[in-house]
Amino acid sequence: MLFSRWKAARFAATAPLAGRATPIRTADRHYVFDRPLQGDYPEGTARAMFGLGCFWGAERKFWQLGDGIWITAVGYAGGATPNATYEEVCTGHTGHNEVVLVVYHPGTIPYGRLLKTFWEGHDPTQGMRQGNDFGAQYRSGIYVFDEDQRTLAEASRDTYQRAISARGFGRITTEILPAPAFYFAEGEHQQYLAKVPHGYCGNRGTGIPCPLPTRG
Repeated sequence: MLFSRWKAARFAATAPLAGRATPIRTADRHYVFDRPLQGDYPEGTARAMFGLGCFWGAERKFWQLGDGIWITAVGYAGGATPNATYEEVCTGHTGHNEVVLVVYHPGTIPYGRLLKTFWEGHDPTQGMRQGNDFGAQYRSGIYVFDEDQRTLAEASRDTYQRAISARGFGRITTEILPAPAFYFAEGEHQQYLAKVPHGYCGNRGTGIPCPLPTRG
């Protein structure tokens, strides 16, 4: 399958696409870590979920953190269409965001380190786009699994807002919401930039570092 370097979602005031009752086919194992992609995950691991533009480059930022990361996976979340396909998400009629699911060991890599990677890995002021990628599936989002994650996410947002405002950037548009259902993307999208090292990556940060939260 060929993918455009400029992926644009089209918007229309129509009902969400119906989707399907059964999951679409994805990869069985993580291409980098050689572990089962869909679990079971070890006891003591936690989950995090982020949207920061095209999920090919976004996922790479998290698996490259190394120690403490058990699994990364790309998928669709935040919309109304169950088990959507990539083509359906790109129509703009599912409401989904392209997201990265991170399964990690909090005792080895804290959630705050994931937040730092998130903020520095994209420009969170761009609304429904990231660079040349336009559409709701490229919106900035942190999807939290508990109140501790929410507290840290909101505190890090406020800290980063002060840092980037001092350098002339506008308001952060990142949504911080309870983690919705996560639908694994097709197998060809999983760890895409490990399989195609020189493939398209539209993720560009502000160049402004984000201080690590004081806890978490």
